[in-house]
Amino acid sequence: MSLIKVAEADAAGWKCSACGVDLVYKPVELEYLDSLFNVALPVCPQCNMVFISESLAGGKMNQVEHLLEDK
Repeated sequence: MSLIKVAEADAAGWKCSACGVDLVYKPVELEYLDSLFNVALPVCPQCNMVFISESLAGGKMNQVEHLLEDK
């Protein structure tokens, strides 16, 4: 399975609200409708909370969701 890369500009300057540390890009496994996707997303290096920006959730992820539902 290939790794999908998300534009790094989406996470520029973001910090974890719980830990207060800068987010770093790490591979994350996402599951939707029994399909798995490896995506490089901003993650807190301490608590591993994943950040999904509003533009990503409402844009690219929404497009993929509709494509998968149409299958």
